[in-house]
Amino acid sequence: MSLRLCLLLACLTAVAYANKDASSSTGMHELKPTKWLSASELESVPSLNDITWERLENEPLHKGANLIEKIYHVSHIKHDLTPSFVPSPSNVPVWIIKSNGDRVEAKLNNYVEKAQAQTGFGEDEVTIVLTGLPQTSQTAKKAMRKLVQAYIQRYNLQQQQKNAQEQQQGYQQQTNKDYDYTSTSSEEQADQWKSAKTASGDLIIIDLGSTLTNFKRYAMLDVAGTGAMIGQTLIQLTNKGVPQEIIHLIGQGIAAHVAGAAGNEFTAQTGHKLRRITGLDPAKLLSKRRNALVGLSRGDADFVDAIHTSAYGMGTFFRCGDVDFYPNGPSAGVPGAKNVIEAVARATRYFAESVRPGNERNFPAVPANSLEQYKEKDGFGKRAYMGLQTDFDLQGDYILEVNEKSPFGQRTPAQKQASYHGVHHYQN
Repeated sequence: MSLRLCLLLACLTAVAYANKDASSSTGMHELKPTKWLSASELESVPSLNDITWERLENEPLHKGANLIEKIYHVSHIKHDLTPSFVPSPSNVPVWIIKSNGDRVEAKLNNYVEKAQAQTGFGEDEVTIVLTGLPQTSQTAKKAMRKLVQAYIQRYNLQQQQKNAQEQQQGYQQQTNKDYDYTSTSSEEQADQWKSAKTASGDLIIIDLGSTLTNFKRYAMLDVAGTGAMIGQTLIQLTNKGVPQEIIHLIGQGIAAHVAGAAGNEFTAQTGHKLRRITGLDPAKLLSKRRNALVGLSRGDADFVDAIHTSAYGMGTFFRCGDVDFYPNGPSAGVPGAKNVIEAVARATRYFAESVRPGNERNFPAVPANSLEQYKEKDGFGKRAYMGLQTDFDLQGDYILEVNEKSPFGQRTPAQKQASYHGVHHYQN
């Protein structure tokens, strides 16, 4: 080999190593915290006093989500943000919803007594919803109104079916009495219908969100303390004869974690677990005590399910239950959500849609790690349904697709289930 060729090869080798070293140093430079969040960006992060609910509703989704993400990470650098707000029980509004849509007003410190005074209370399921957004938000108010309407429709339909079945059984019993059957007039039948209990379940709204009048209160909410306070009321309910097996506790946003703490308190005091807790877009906890585990998690009830609609916004991407549903995969917000408040409220809208009779299977989901895996038909396990009638034996992470507008569920037609979803449906 000539000397010139040897020198050329040596130069090329030196250049290659130099480029490698440069790229390595560049890669290391990218790992420095100053590349993630500059000093100017840190200084521009507003204080909790400067953030308002109106601002979060008026800012575009990704801008609001970026702001919440920054506050979350900054608040956890030194863990100096300690929760300090626990609302007074006498200031937390509670509504006991009747089958005709009327509501009995109460407060957290007296709703158990008022609920017990309602005819037939606790004979069927008892659903207790904790709001986690201020009802001054029209988006949050609409979502909760849809949920209430769905339960009223469901309970009334169930009771109508029960009444019809009982009437049919009564008719057959009468016809078997050796011709002693005497028909009743239509007026008498109507009176019997009116006298029957008109709902097959009880709905209670604990409006915790109304006490979160500003963002600072939201950020500083003492989840454990507030949950323990609500848990005591659940103990009062069961002490008055309501079985814990029929109680379904639902928490919206930050109230999902309050529901988890309430379930913990109930178990600690009674030795029993609530049947089910559902988290509707469990929130990022901006403040928490060091060396303490807090937040909704599996084990807070016999079955815990969660719907994540703003994992990289106000919500959390962390797993919170036995089964976690991620509509359109983990993201700042689901399709159609224009801001972070709307993204949180979508979980409530999805659940409400699943409560309405006939919509129980509007949200077919498949175990998967990402939306891409779902779309590529590379999921694993059997198909399940997000919402009210989620199977209690489910575990893991589930992905599904949703529509931008109501109806949000993409119910899979039967003729299309022979391929991807059908395969998962029949697997064991």
